[in-house]
Amino acid sequence: MFAPDIIGLGIAVVDVVINLERMPRWDDPGMVGGFALADGGPAGTACAVAATLGVRTGFIDTVGNDEMAARKLRSLEQAGVDISRMVRRDTPEDHVVIVYVQEKTGERYFSFLRGFLSQTVLPEELDRDYVTSARYLHLDGSHPKAALQAARWMHEAGKSVVLDAAATNRAIPEWMRALVAETDVLICGSGFGTMLTGYEDRWQAGRAILDIGPRIVVQTEGANGSYTVSPDDQFHTPAFKVDVVDTTGAGDVFHGAYLVGLVRDWDPMRITTFASAVSAIHCTVLGNRKGIPDMEEVDAFIQERG
Repeated sequence: MFAPDIIGLGIAVVDVVINLERMPRWDDPGMVGGFALADGGPAGTACAVAATLGVRTGFIDTVGNDEMAARKLRSLEQAGVDISRMVRRDTPEDHVVIVYVQEKTGERYFSFLRGFLSQTVLPEELDRDYVTSARYLHLDGSHPKAALQAARWMHEAGKSVVLDAAATNRAIPEWMRALVAETDVLICGSGFGTMLTGYEDRWQAGRAILDIGPRIVVQTEGANGSYTVSPDDQFHTPAFKVDVVDTTGAGDVFHGAYLVGLVRDWDPMRITTFASAVSAIHCTVLGNRKGIPDMEEVDAFIQERG
């Protein structure tokens, strides 16, 4: 029987990645510098990274009935992710995203397929025994009702929950606040901590989030690295400098590598250094989930940079 270390519950997407100097116009479409059909999604990418780096991983999401759905399943399976509990829908795959990447900076803009996330995994579609067989449940905030139920099951079983909360400058909805309260390790993007707590200062926001439920809070700030707060410590981990080609999925890759460190029981500083390295290497290749390194590459990368 498959015994996972990590179960992801979230979204996996098919990315159509277009590298260009500027956004096209109807009267002047311009030229495309590069193109890739890639695979992404916050929790989906994190699970693919963890599996690639040798951790037993399963993943739950909805999946359609067309060629894009088949690609989505194939990409996860090829990374070593267990897809036996994916929830089938007899409709075309709706998790498809066009990603425009600016050639000079690697920054990106997204266009979502109409109907994106219109169908969610329902709590009654989850296999409780499968979910709680893992040491860690990784969530990305999608499928909110199922995510909240799964998180509560994990805590009843004495297991841990990791939440990827995206960067935002908007008010945090009540369902997300409830999910944070059921989280052990919160990895959030820029602005999330401020919008959740009202504190502008990263350290102050992190400490306030600890009072809500998490035991570790990591705020990622892209090129500025990450900021970790726990009851015993707080520290900044700088980002590694690389020649950036594409930042698509950099945070998702960071989360996957962070999960690897948790499973291997590393200390928080070692985990964030490792996750930063994996994410940096990933940014040197066009396309989400492209260029995910193996452990030897990561070790060599870190050693080269002292």
